Amino acid sequence: MTEPLVLLPGMACDVRLFEHQIRHLSQDRAVTFCPITQSDRIEDIARAILPQLPARFALAGLSMGGIVAMELMRRAPERISRLCLMSTDATTDTPQMAAAREPLMISARVGKLDQALAQMMRPETLAPGPGRMAVLDLLRDMGVGLGPDVFVRQMKALQRRPDQQGTLRKIKVPTLILCGAHDRMTSVRRHGFLAELIAGAELRVIEDAGHLPTLETPETVTEYLRAWLTA
Repeated sequence: MTEPLVLLPGMACDVRLFEHQIRHLSQDRAVTFCPITQSDRIEDIARAILPQLPARFALAGLSMGGIVAMELMRRAPERISRLCLMSTDATTDTPQMAAAREPLMISARVGKLDQALAQMMRPETLAPGPGRMAVLDLLRDMGVGLGPDVFVRQMKALQRRPDQQGTLRKIKVPTLILCGAHDRMTSVRRHGFLAELIAGAELRVIEDAGHLPTLETPETVTEYLRAWLTA
């Protein structure tokens, strides 16, 4: 039986983040999109969603979704058949990063969520090109749709996230690390570090993408995921 695929989105993102991947990969297998809006702690988000997931599944997460994916791997490695981490980080927030999140949360609380989203995801975090502004517009639309309470909860969860380097060293399932060459939030070098921690991990760098490759280069990401799922 073909293993199901579970997709975990980045912060302030809804199912549209994976629209292309869901449309094409669901032709071959069950695909579940799982929101990560439940709590202001990564551990509690993982605890809340784990009972809703299949008994055994392939798991892919982007950005904050990758952070939750690592926590799921820590909690239930026997249930995850393969892992894909995209545009993400296994380390904790530095004090400077945590402090930089505070004014964004204040903006969201006082009715300026649109401004907070624009500051969080600046144009230079994506690859240059004619599609960049459309991706940013979609991100803002997704974030506004989820609302300020979700924005603040997710920001707090990222501030408090646990270090998962030890978790990665224990992974024994096929693992794909995907990142965009233009990603200034989670660099190629950082993804290389993730790949070094996981035995046998495959690192793929997408030259025409930044922090949101599922939207910037959807066809390329879908093909990489298909190859990972069928390897």
